[in-house]
Amino acid sequence: MILRLVAVLFAMCLPAFAFGQGAVGWKTGREAAAIERRIQALLGRMTLAEKIGQLHLSGRGDGFDESQIRSGRMGAVMNFVVPAEIAAVQKAARESRLKIPLIIGLDAVHGFSTYFPLPLGQAATFNPKLIEEAAYWTGREASAAGINWTFAPMVDMSRDPRWGRVLEGAGEDPFYASVVAAARTRGYQRGGVAASVKHFVGYGAGEGGRDYNSTWIPTSQLHDLHLPPFKAAFEAGAMTAMAAFNALNGMPATANKAMLTDLLRGQWRFKGFVTSDFGSITELRLHGIARDDAEAARKALLAGIDMDMMGHVYHKHLAGEVKAGRVPMQALDAAVRRVLRVKFHLGLFERPDVDPAAAPALMQTQAARDVALRAAQESVILLKNAAEILPIKPSVGSVAVIGAMARPEDERVWTDPAGLGRRIVQPLPEALQERLPAGTRVSYAAGVGKACGTEFADRQGAIDLAARSDLVVAMLGEDCEFMGEGASRTDLGLPGVQQALLEALVATGKPVVLVLATGRPLVLSWADRHVAAIVQTFHGGTEGRTAIADVLAGKVNPSGRTPMSFPRSVGQIPVYYDHLPTGRPQQIRQRYESIYMDEKNEPLYPFGFGLSYSRFSYGNARVERVQVPLDGTLEVTVDVTNAGERDGQEVVQLYVRQPVASRSRPVRALKAFEKVQIPAGETRKVRLRVPARELGYHDDAGHYHVEPGAFEVYLGGSSSASVAASFTLIKS
Repeated sequence: MILRLVAVLFAMCLPAFAFGQGAVGWKTGREAAAIERRIQALLGRMTLAEKIGQLHLSGRGDGFDESQIRSGRMGAVMNFVVPAEIAAVQKAARESRLKIPLIIGLDAVHGFSTYFPLPLGQAATFNPKLIEEAAYWTGREASAAGINWTFAPMVDMSRDPRWGRVLEGAGEDPFYASVVAAARTRGYQRGGVAASVKHFVGYGAGEGGRDYNSTWIPTSQLHDLHLPPFKAAFEAGAMTAMAAFNALNGMPATANKAMLTDLLRGQWRFKGFVTSDFGSITELRLHGIARDDAEAARKALLAGIDMDMMGHVYHKHLAGEVKAGRVPMQALDAAVRRVLRVKFHLGLFERPDVDPAAAPALMQTQAARDVALRAAQESVILLKNAAEILPIKPSVGSVAVIGAMARPEDERVWTDPAGLGRRIVQPLPEALQERLPAGTRVSYAAGVGKACGTEFADRQGAIDLAARSDLVVAMLGEDCEFMGEGASRTDLGLPGVQQALLEALVATGKPVVLVLATGRPLVLSWADRHVAAIVQTFHGGTEGRTAIADVLAGKVNPSGRTPMSFPRSVGQIPVYYDHLPTGRPQQIRQRYESIYMDEKNEPLYPFGFGLSYSRFSYGNARVERVQVPLDGTLEVTVDVTNAGERDGQEVVQLYVRQPVASRSRPVRALKAFEKVQIPAGETRKVRLRVPARELGYHDDAGHYHVEPGAFEVYLGGSSSASVAASFTLIKS
């Protein structure tokens, strides 16, 4: 109830007020040196309890003790969203002996008041500038409410769609995920909140796709696949990091000194602080490496965890560990120094507290909604369009929109409890009616009781409406408990009764357009065989249904691309494009090749795939220099022609393969891409560049090598690209 009340208050129109916090990030030079002196002086004044207090992160709800703030025993809070409440807790910090301000965190992942597509949906745009803008507006609205820290971006590599948290990432490719990680980091911090890169490291590789499960990752794969997006985010200026829940190669991430200290702070020179995930320090007992919470606290701090999120373990046990000599004061001071460093670089000591009266006018501004609409439009992926049934033709006299997801009162995904209740600007039936010709009749039936799709609601009425209509638009998918953290699935079909509803709609004989709103790729093999068109979205946010209507009606030419491969069957998982070659590759599909007996090897829809209302062709691929030195740059040009009758955007993708090397290399790897607008009937020469230093790999010791030799280049509109060229990498 309170979130809805706040949403109403935030929607009220108040006098214009400029966002006052501005971009945040690391200071440099004399300013940074002055901060270090201030930190040292402050440390010298702090008691043991006040030092430990800076490492204590507690959250809104039952058991929250504001007196801990006034006594200097709490350094951060989370899940406060109401500006007046944020102002109150910050005021309590100003009343403490040392007046150290709080860092105020929230899962502001893909929106605060204005909601953007899920991060996986943003990745589907293949538009880094637009992704950065979505993060910027998320940060800007959160900052306007008094929040100064977001638990994002999640940059875990996602190659197993059984894992529910793939919705928070950028998909399966490490190069693209690194580009997205940097863009989101820049956006959040430009919007005024410190980014927290998560989950360090390997969380997305849980065995069986099961959340929190163990991960086993060879060193070479760790460096080539899982670490690059983290490194990109830190190089973009991310100020904090969050450790993962999982055990990596037998060592829980929360106590993994090799990752948190030796790599992150040693090799990468990261100077911010690392927080645990929710309660993960006490979970070291359940991992079997700590007898009690005191030992868990000691191991986590000495490994490099600076802040205890919602575990109350540091708060209760660190003082005893320090007094007993098991935790050196130097180690405690180092952790406190890192927390204070972020607070000083954020400007919290000088920043005025939030003005609750001014905050409402800063939410869901037209500028934010404009970006949300563009992001939603460009995130729509057209997976199938048989006989070019889309866009909807003027000859279609009646359209039946089926599915409770098409007109929800509220759209809920798992991140919402941490932010404001979202408001859907326009349901799909009304949005579609506005965009189709005046004589077209758009009718609606839910068919299922709620967006989760777990039970029917007037099933026969929905089928009868479909049978009376010229075209059926069925909006189905995942919502509620079926997506997000803790929502691992073994069956990747439509949840609940939705598959049965879809089959009944197809049985009417009317053409069916399946519109999906999911948190992951589903297995769509049946739908691919039986429906006329498939439109994939990953929950488009505030403007999501408006964007879908724009695409269905032809007002917008779809340009989204798959950030993850879509499996034909759960039995294929993990399925991804940049796999290694095998000694017995698939050639003629005989028994003793690396094949399945009962399914194709290839995904249903490959990485980077998406249809358009235009037709694009590639030609004249040319490598500028056929011999590229190790310290040089590969430059490739290709002509891309829009042979269709509509202007459109194409995602031009460049993949590279090294056929012979000292170790087996992927069959192809994305190394560059560009989203280009091409008018109907015109050709654009697209130039893509790849620094030669990015063509290497890590060995089993984690050392990086770029090896001279012959390379192949593939150019096209997906990872199945076939337009080829070649070059040779030579010593400089």
